[in-house]
Amino acid sequence: MIKKALFPAAGYGTRFLPATKSVPKEMLPVVNKPLIHYGIKECMNAGIFEIGFVTGRNKRAIEDYLDFSPELEEKVKDSSKAKLLHETNDMIKKCTFTYVRQKEMLGLGHAVLTGEPLIGNNPFAVILADDLCEGDVMSQMVKLYNKFRCTIVAIEEVPKEEVNKYGVIKGKQIEDGIYMVDDMVEKPEIDKAPSNLAIIGRYILTPDIFDLLRDTKPGKGGEIQLTDALLKQAKEGMVIAYKFKGKRFDCGSVTGFIEATNYFYEKEFK
Repeated sequence: MIKKALFPAAGYGTRFLPATKSVPKEMLPVVNKPLIHYGIKECMNAGIFEIGFVTGRNKRAIEDYLDFSPELEEKVKDSSKAKLLHETNDMIKKCTFTYVRQKEMLGLGHAVLTGEPLIGNNPFAVILADDLCEGDVMSQMVKLYNKFRCTIVAIEEVPKEEVNKYGVIKGKQIEDGIYMVDDMVEKPEIDKAPSNLAIIGRYILTPDIFDLLRDTKPGKGGEIQLTDALLKQAKEGMVIAYKFKGKRFDCGSVTGFIEATNYFYEKEFK
């Protein structure tokens, strides 16, 4: 069973400056809920209630959001606004939140490795909050993990001219939308990409990933790439890539963030 999830949340969010100078990008609101809210709900729907965060400086707003606010609740308790806190309070009651700080920004692989004390020797989910997904993607992946018992990465087809923004996989399709990975490349040149199947911010990782990350040398930009460790895992064992069912918004970009805001406004407020 997948009981733990890790949210790497230490990045600077430079594409949203100047707002992210003081507001964590994970706390940017899509309509009236921050990105982190949607990711936690996705975990809860998948039966995951032990949630760890790899944070950095100026990220305390995440901890504040995931804590009770007696003064605020007293202020709104007799008004129609009280119900707006119900979902967040339900998260706080049902989930356990733990935190560790990433002292240097050395890539996603380093962030995952920093979270090892929060995970221990357990398989775990990884969610990148700025990939906002609808369709309970993690629930789909947990079911798949229960079948294959190996690392799983979520993928989607992207336009060929955008493959250089992602980790890209090559693999053999073993079932509809399910691939056995035999190669993957981090942000390949467009004409050298092995496919247009891009890894997005949803993973289920087995705990041996930590040892692989410790042995992974820095790659592009001097960063420890999770993709490099996953490739080792695929060569030595098995990694599954899953073309998920649902909709994904790249909220790490301004365009994707606006698309998500418009979509959820239409869905929930009209």
